[in-house]
Amino acid sequence: MTALSNDISETPTIERIARVLAGWQASSNADGTSPSVGGDVDRHWPDHVDTAVAILKAIREPDADMTAVGDGAGYRRMIEAAIGVGRHIDRPVDATAG
Repeated sequence: MTALSNDISETPTIERIARVLAGWQASSNADGTSPSVGGDVDRHWPDHVDTAVAILKAIREPDADMTAVGDGAGYRRMIEAAIGVGRHIDRPVDATAG
C-alpha cells in the first residue's frame, strides 16, 4: 500500500457521506438528541449508503462555478469512481425484508 498525501482520504467517499448522514440523524449537534454518536454511526452508516450514492449522482455534473476553477470532466470521472465504489459496499441483510 502506498502512502497517501494529507489531502487524500483513505475512507471511501460513499462511506464518509453515509457516516455524516448517520451522525446527522442521531447527534445533538444536528437533528438528533445524543451528545455522543460514534457507536451509532459505526453501526448504522451502511443503512445510508443508498442515500449517499443518490447524493453523488445528484452532483456528478459540475456547475458553471465549479468548471470555472477546475476540470469538469475530471470532476465527473472522480464522482463516477466514487459511485462505482458504492456499488461494492457490503450492507447488512434485513432478515425481516421479504
